[in-house]
Amino acid sequence: MYHKLAAGIGLAGVAAILLAGCTAAPAPSGPVTITYSNFISNGGNEANLAKIVAAFEKANPTITVKVTTLPYDAYGTALQTDLAAGTEADVFDINGPSAYSPLESNGSLAQLNGVDGSLYNKALLDSYATDGKQYGLPTSFSDVVLYYNKDLFDAAGVSYPTAQWTWADETKAAKKLTDAATGVFGDHQPVTYYEYYKVLVQNGESLLNADQTKAAFNTPGGIEAAKWLVEKSGTTMPTIEQGQGTADFDTNLFKNGKLAMLHSGIWVFGAFADTPANWDIAVEPGNKKVANAVFSNAVGVSAKSKHSAEAQKWAEFLSSSDDAVNVRLDASWELPTIADTAKLKTYLDKGKPANRQAVFDAAKNIAAAPSIGDNQSKMQDIITAALIEAQAGRQTVEAALADAETKVNALLKG
Repeated sequence: MYHKLAAGIGLAGVAAILLAGCTAAPAPSGPVTITYSNFISNGGNEANLAKIVAAFEKANPTITVKVTTLPYDAYGTALQTDLAAGTEADVFDINGPSAYSPLESNGSLAQLNGVDGSLYNKALLDSYATDGKQYGLPTSFSDVVLYYNKDLFDAAGVSYPTAQWTWADETKAAKKLTDAATGVFGDHQPVTYYEYYKVLVQNGESLLNADQTKAAFNTPGGIEAAKWLVEKSGTTMPTIEQGQGTADFDTNLFKNGKLAMLHSGIWVFGAFADTPANWDIAVEPGNKKVANAVFSNAVGVSAKSKHSAEAQKWAEFLSSSDDAVNVRLDASWELPTIADTAKLKTYLDKGKPANRQAVFDAAKNIAAAPSIGDNQSKMQDIITAALIEAQAGRQTVEAALADAETKVNALLKG
């Protein structure tokens, strides 16, 4: 259910480690035309991007930005083709930290000097830095939160989720909220790779070892994390036979007042806009630590750009300027990655859910997703398949993870 947003405002503070020893990029000398290749505006936000470009060109009359917008599905291949041919744009979109890593390691990205780290959510900014050096700037983000039906909580006499909740608190509440007689389930969390890598981090574990060359999830802590997902099924969560795992099953259950808690992304706010129930959100509980699935996009400057100063100026404007922030918020076009919460007031005051601050709080503690390049989707499929085998009762959690470990290690060895 997670997509390219598939999805936080950290404490404002100068990221000294990123700025140490850096000098400001030289002032642009124009007139200059820079190129920008993107997927973020495709599908309805082209005009909004044009507004940001116009504002930038007004503030920087010697710089022109030439935009190329590509469909999301075609963007990755097009970028790799351009990089191989040396025809990439001066500035280009980066589809999350997993896409950033190979771009940085193969030298495709220019180092960005003099970036004011205090403007950005630090956790998101750090997602695009390596060894204290900045190579990308986050432009937008979304994340996963815990939805809850306040009416069902009130009827069951259960206290609402708080930022201090743990897995144990969620389990205790879910059991009290589950009512087979009325068809109400206490909880729902997708049984997928995307949830598993996150709950591993919440439990002090990781999917892969530090250099991402070997599986690290088949441990007591990894087994506990898998059971956290799998053992909800048939107790506080519907089973596969009841429809769990099918498209929109969980959102429809929540909309119909038959689900007390739901782990899902902020992109389903709209789906619940007209839901009669009184609902809100909270940061997802952790076990040993708080860690959240955060999906972000970024921009980088080509290491081969002949106009790196001007390109960086555009990258900074697109990612942190008041003009860009206001356009995003007015259009509900994902969320800007700035640190100044005062500038986000219009979003925080939009209404349901009331606790929109949880969206930004969740992005303070990011569960980093592993990235292994071309075999990424195969690894994800292996993990999801193993979890489903355990959920369906065809294997124990221990046996399913052991099989997955063997397959993932074989994949990593090539």
